Amino acid sequence: MTRAEFKQTIDTLWEKFWTGGITNPLSVIEQITYLIFLRMLDEREDKNKKASKRTGEFTTLFPDFKRNPHIDDNSSENLVKGQSIRWSEFGRLAPEKMLEKVRGDVFLFLRQCNFSNTSSGKFLKDAVFLINKPSVLEEAVNIINKLPLDDDDIKGNLYEYLLSKLTTSGINGQFRTPRHIIEMIVRLVDPKKGEKITDPMCGTSGFLLEAYKHIIKENTSKDGMVTRNGVKIHTGDKLSQAERKVLHEKSIYGFDFDASMLRVASMNLLLHGIDNPNIEYQDAFSSNFFERHPEQAENAFNVILANPPFKGSLDVEDVSPDLLKKVKTKKTEVLSIPFFLRLLRTGGRAGIIVPAGVLSTENNAYVEARKLLIEDNQLEAVITMPSGVFKPYAGVSTAVLIFAKGGKTEKTWFYEMANDGLSLDDKRSPIEENDIEEIVKSYKTKKEIEKKSFLVTKSELVKENYSLLPSKYKEIEYTPKVFDKTSLEMVEAIMEREKKLSNIADGLYKQLGGK
Repeated sequence: MTRAEFKQTIDTLWEKFWTGGITNPLSVIEQITYLIFLRMLDEREDKNKKASKRTGEFTTLFPDFKRNPHIDDNSSENLVKGQSIRWSEFGRLAPEKMLEKVRGDVFLFLRQCNFSNTSSGKFLKDAVFLINKPSVLEEAVNIINKLPLDDDDIKGNLYEYLLSKLTTSGINGQFRTPRHIIEMIVRLVDPKKGEKITDPMCGTSGFLLEAYKHIIKENTSKDGMVTRNGVKIHTGDKLSQAERKVLHEKSIYGFDFDASMLRVASMNLLLHGIDNPNIEYQDAFSSNFFERHPEQAENAFNVILANPPFKGSLDVEDVSPDLLKKVKTKKTEVLSIPFFLRLLRTGGRAGIIVPAGVLSTENNAYVEARKLLIEDNQLEAVITMPSGVFKPYAGVSTAVLIFAKGGKTEKTWFYEMANDGLSLDDKRSPIEENDIEEIVKSYKTKKEIEKKSFLVTKSELVKENYSLLPSKYKEIEYTPKVFDKTSLEMVEAIMEREKKLSNIADGLYKQLGGK
């Protein structure tokens, strides 16, 4: 399947849902997620059966279950054969019968079974089936049957293309971070194999996925590159089996309080080959976060990559008191700074996106947050981004903060991004101007680039009340305007004309009796 055919297939699938009455983009992705999961579960059952011929051990993923688990009734009316709700079984039914089977038995199965061997399973307990038209379900099953889900790269591209269709902002300031901005931040922070990486507001898991791909890429030799469908793929051949196991099972951690996002996030990682990522339901700022996750939260992570929600306000009574001791505020974009520092191990590093207001607002909480980064930790870089970067989702001006826990700030590197390779209007069309490569390369050396970047000492930051607004420190060169001869002659002529007009006016004034 070529890339063009692939996109056309997804567009057709999307249109079927849209015309079938499911118009919320996230709902469409959720419904597709359920169907893909069911197909993958069916295929895994077949693989496990084949493997059992060698091992002699087999546990079905489709056990029998009760339509009503709360009553002691094992009659045929209440007991459902697990094998009957497999993808390969209900996919053969006539459209009306298929819809009845999926709406009833299949989704009862998803909500009852824990799928302890899959991360996605635990987020299916509140799964809701929204397809109401037999023809829509039939078309969706036929299209998904054609997708080559045995290829992790194609599966990953499939989901990324689906996620690109999320064009509306969520609640509490959530919106999708552009993939190329995520990739830039991951390259700047440079997560390594063996490190514990988290995004505490993971959304669709874009940062976590890019961190995984970055580690695979950095651990691929020249001979380890393979070409599939004309695209070069990094295999991570330099990783040992033990290192790969750690990467898949003990390196990637995500948290979010939106169950829909967690379903999408876990499936996104699963389709990219991460079979069992650590994705958990949790409100990052709540007082019980560290109580619920003591073994993997406080001082636990080497790397944080995040785009915390903007413009969100919380109930102070529900916020962890330890965070409020550092910064007393209800604003999520400010609370995120002490929260991230608490998550990081000493020496751990973070790359986060903040709204421009965090850089310069004089409110006490904002100042304290910036002071915390500068006085008690290492603020490595401030990269301001133009307001069009997040269009069409939002027009907010933002910046990237790169910092490490502990140590001290001596100099902070500022870079003012002008272009990210796309137009800054709602269309976001490709353009030639792109500062990203220069930012990544220059960050390593903290190189000063004329008119774009400069270094600011800690004493300068303190003097400006810890402001991180570039204009506070940027040297502005004054270039006097030079007039050519013709311009000077014109100015002189105008001045002479005004002088004559002034003399005429004075004469008239005196003739009329003026003094």
